[in-house]
Amino acid sequence: MDKKLSIVIPAKNEASNLDKLLPKLRTLYSEAEIIVVDDGSTDNTVQVCEAQTVKSVRHPYSKGNGAAIKTGAQAASGEIIIFMDADGQHKPGDIEHLLRKFNEGYHMVIGARSSSSHASIGRRLANGIYNTLSSWMTGQQILDLTSGFRAVNAKKFREFLHMLPNGFSYPTTITMAFFRAGYSVGYQPIEALKRGGKSHIKPLKDGIRFLLIIFKVGTLYSPLKVFFPLSLLHLLIGIGYYIYTFINSGRFTNMSALLFTTSIIIFLIGLVSEQITSLIYSRTGNNK
Repeated sequence: MDKKLSIVIPAKNEASNLDKLLPKLRTLYSEAEIIVVDDGSTDNTVQVCEAQTVKSVRHPYSKGNGAAIKTGAQAASGEIIIFMDADGQHKPGDIEHLLRKFNEGYHMVIGARSSSSHASIGRRLANGIYNTLSSWMTGQQILDLTSGFRAVNAKKFREFLHMLPNGFSYPTTITMAFFRAGYSVGYQPIEALKRGGKSHIKPLKDGIRFLLIIFKVGTLYSPLKVFFPLSLLHLLIGIGYYIYTFINSGRFTNMSALLFTTSIIIFLIGLVSEQITSLIYSRTGNNK
């Protein structure tokens, strides 16, 4: 490709995996700028990067995967940025496939993992729910909402840095932001390998956090698509309960009033959220 390429790799205590990954990247993409963002590692990540003559940016303490992504995006000088994990799951050779797809006119291309690539049934089920919900929200087929392996237009990616969380849910945020802004998002099927070493994801803590992604998907794209059905549900339950109590006791109960009031409040929250979301993206568009 004619455009300069930057490869950004967030890493926390992944020295052994980087020792295998970086030489492969150097061989395949000798012209690319390779940046390892050391997120407060306590191993010899810095020494591994120095040995491979790879640029490293260090956080003095661990800030999170999303924070490392933001640091890497700010440090990268390429017009196209490849984000990939340091744990050995992503094949360096697949970068070529991402770039080929990117060249078709996309602003972001995501490496869509096959179902067999997910480490557990739980993760496979969770990703299936995320993909289905986000596809419904955007009206576009989303094959992998949470994949961290992607090629992006650097300039457009940086427009949303202020929106990205410091944790692991940055892929969800940036994907929905690109769709909302009207940018082109494509998918390239990949086969992810088994990660080397121990995962930094904690099942209980991160399970709750990933559950919140479902709500974030809605608020990032179109809040009314989430809040209106909830409002309608409370309204219908309120009407049903009112009919039931009226037939049986001939009166309008406090519970019916509460359900009707809740329905109105939920709808108004969704309406205000929709306006705020529109203002956020309008401001982003004016900064292009």
